[in-house]
Amino acid sequence: MLTLTLLRHAKSNWDDPSLEDFDRPLGRRGRDAAPKMGKALAARGLKPDLIVCSSAVRARQTLELVLDAFGSPTPHVVYDDAIYMAMPEVLLARLRAHAGSDAPRHVMIVGHNPGLEELALMLAVRGPAAERGRMAEKFPTASAAVITFDAGDWGGVAPGSGKLELFLTPKQLT
Repeated sequence: MLTLTLLRHAKSNWDDPSLEDFDRPLGRRGRDAAPKMGKALAARGLKPDLIVCSSAVRARQTLELVLDAFGSPTPHVVYDDAIYMAMPEVLLARLRAHAGSDAPRHVMIVGHNPGLEELALMLAVRGPAAERGRMAEKFPTASAAVITFDAGDWGGVAPGSGKLELFLTPKQLT
């Protein structure tokens, strides 16, 4: 079984209008929510083998705060420019690139909406209807969707092949 965790970056700061979108840092709410989400994922045993993270500042900062909760050894991290504001098809292609016999069994993607939410909805057609409905309604910043697949490797992951195991939002952690 394969596990995919889709983590949307935490809430960013919009105070400096001179910054490009890519360069926006986390805001106070984001700096508060990200470590809580990391602890919640770690408490559920959801430590990934590989993390593919957007290279945008707010995504990298989110990941730094989440990583603290996972402890040692730290998962392998790849920063990928193509994840920044990527559409779901691009995200799926990046995920499938990790196919093979020595591929990680649990991958986390740290990215952005709308692509992340659309990928989750495209993949997870099974699982609790109420959770899938909540996810379809809104995928807030710092939220995580955990999806499992019966595929042998990431090359076998296709639209409609996943099961939503967990959809966790920061509001659930307060």
